[in-house]
Amino acid sequence: MRNLQRKVPVNIIDLKKFGQKALELCLRLPRRKKTDLVQLREVSILIVSDRKIASLHRQFMNESGPTDVITFQHGEIFVSAETARRNARRFGNALARELRLDLVHGLLHLHGFDDRDEVSARKMRIVQRKILARASRLK
Repeated sequence: MRNLQRKVPVNIIDLKKFGQKALELCLRLPRRKKTDLVQLREVSILIVSDRKIASLHRQFMNESGPTDVITFQHGEIFVSAETARRNARRFGNALARELRLDLVHGLLHLHGFDDRDEVSARKMRIVQRKILARASRLK
């Protein structure tokens, strides 16, 4: 896990500890496809700026503007700290919680979850909430 941006203060140590717990919980989930989180040798979480994630969004998804999280199937999760801060304010969450949510979302994508249609998105949100709650309680 690396913080590659400077605009938003991020407690990278706390986020890394949470990420390890969340990863362990995700690995206990049933496998969703042939290639998934279980088969990855490494997962990289990169906290980036809106500018960087917007560039990735345009390059790989042909969509303009920043987004909260982009996951690549080789094990890279990019999280925009600026978008996380905006979303935290918008939804009344702490920034740390929003970053954790984005991290879990990325891990679930790596494990084969999809949110392209409403039914899949609903299933993903349910699992996401459970992982977020459990990983936040673990010490």
